[in-house]
Amino acid sequence: MSAPQGGIFALGTAAHAYLEFDLTAGRTGQDLVAAISSLREPRTTMGGVNLVAGFRPELWRKAAPDDAPAGVEGFNDDLIGSDGFAMPATQHDAVLWLSGSAYDVVFDVARQIIVELRELAAVVEETSSWPYRHDLDLTGFIDGTENPTVIDAPELVLIPEGAPGAGGTILLLQKWAHDAAAWESLTVASQEQVIGRTKLDSVELEDKAPDSHVASTDQERFGKIFRRNMPYGTVTDHGTMFVGFSSEQRPLSTMLESMAGLAGGARDALTRYTQPLTGAYYFVPSTESLRRVSGATSTN
Repeated sequence: MSAPQGGIFALGTAAHAYLEFDLTAGRTGQDLVAAISSLREPRTTMGGVNLVAGFRPELWRKAAPDDAPAGVEGFNDDLIGSDGFAMPATQHDAVLWLSGSAYDVVFDVARQIIVELRELAAVVEETSSWPYRHDLDLTGFIDGTENPTVIDAPELVLIPEGAPGAGGTILLLQKWAHDAAAWESLTVASQEQVIGRTKLDSVELEDKAPDSHVASTDQERFGKIFRRNMPYGTVTDHGTMFVGFSSEQRPLSTMLESMAGLAGGARDALTRYTQPLTGAYYFVPSTESLRRVSGATSTN
């Protein structure tokens, strides 16, 4: 049976870093896939750090054509909403998500990885994240209320056995900046209408607006995903890293379309207080897939 990369479901970690890489000119995607797959213990932990590796879908398909899910594409074009609201496409070639109990070990391992990959790829996007009051995001609401449990999530978000890419999953990674001043100027009741849940105990509102965040991202409508969202940033510049996993790309892409107002309604009310800065899809292979390609040689 194909096993997922363990860090996907390693809840409770206190420090996170997301490193997105682009290939160096003259090097091949196969080179990068092999190098990342060969990193010391990429499937479990490195010195107490969980490491999850993902690749631009088109790059992985070229490196491992028999182990790539059909039809999955990178975030290659901006998503433009019905009123001109834009979700930018900032697709890169690979992502490494590191998480651990403290940032010092994440920091040291991240630096080591960058050195090991320096001849093949450069870091073009880096974000550090941390939990806020256990399970809140920086709006003050509980994040991930509809998340499946870690017992149920693998069956829901991993590609099933017998299909290309079995044990892998599709990651949507986005960085959303918060307009904290505008958000915090709202009353709690107004914030609850934007989200569609109560702030204190995260109970879904019976009279929620059709453009509320809950209505715009209804998993009963679009399909189940597993979210590992984390706050990021500084006191004056902060927001949310959206980290969403699915066995198919469509639930992720249709949720974004709904949020942008392309599903026949108004765009998600929460997008009036948050702004997407990045957007990328990555295929996150199984541990067995990483082992198979770790010894691959490049083909120019």
